[in-house]
Amino acid sequence: MQRIRLRYTKRGRLRFTSHRDFQRAFERALRRAEVPMAYSAGFTPHPKVSYANAAPTGTGSEAEYLEIALTEARDPEQLRALLDESLPTGLDIVDAVEARVSGLADRLTASVWELRLDGVDPADAARAVAAFDAAESVEVQRMTKNGVRTFDARPAVVELESTDATGAEDAAAASGASDTTETHSSQADRPTDQPCAILRLVVRHVTPAVRPDDVLSGLRAVADLAPPVPAAVTRLAQGLFDEETGTVTDPLAPDREAATAPTEAEPAAAATAPA
Repeated sequence: MQRIRLRYTKRGRLRFTSHRDFQRAFERALRRAEVPMAYSAGFTPHPKVSYANAAPTGTGSEAEYLEIALTEARDPEQLRALLDESLPTGLDIVDAVEARVSGLADRLTASVWELRLDGVDPADAARAVAAFDAAESVEVQRMTKNGVRTFDARPAVVELESTDATGAEDAAAASGASDTTETHSSQADRPTDQPCAILRLVVRHVTPAVRPDDVLSGLRAVADLAPPVPAAVTRLAQGLFDEETGTVTDPLAPDREAATAPTEAEPAAAATAPA
């Protein structure tokens, strides 16, 4: 049995796709692409698909992950292309690797988010961010199926910074960010006659989970920052948080490295080969 790990996106209007809707669309894509899926046992077999830490409905994402199990081996890149053609534009399969190291879910320990606040002056956003960063605790409330829950959102936030939209574009260009990342702050994607603040958020995956809307609630609590329209939220990355560098690393990198690493037999064969 072969296992393939995929990274996919939720862009544009497709950010409003629920996780259940994506599951249905993805299973249809598997059938259209004639992927030789492995199925679960029991009275109602289901294709073996494992989803990891899906983004909330209404948020965009450049970094969603899942794993599928196949009964026959397939080239990951060819499989990626076939599945991508079978999904609607906006739900895009952008990366695929063969699973060679266990524990994909264990590598998703943090996320990088971009929050676009239309109608918010960047200076006001910067003051609110400074107040949030200076606070030892930021209590927020969230409605759950068991009622209102109060918790401290501050410990999960590794980094929170503010800039205007122009600064976000300049920073993306300077860092060599991809075109898909830059479009989240593009001039065409927001009103041109209003101020716009961009927040960059790095948050650890803890329990209870701290989401971007919780951080926005925290900014309202500590600095009375209340955007006039709902924030446009996009997950730019998720993966293992590197404590030394403060960065979120690619969770598929260990599988790529394992695929290219020589086996124990290869160095020995190279050593004994005739010159």
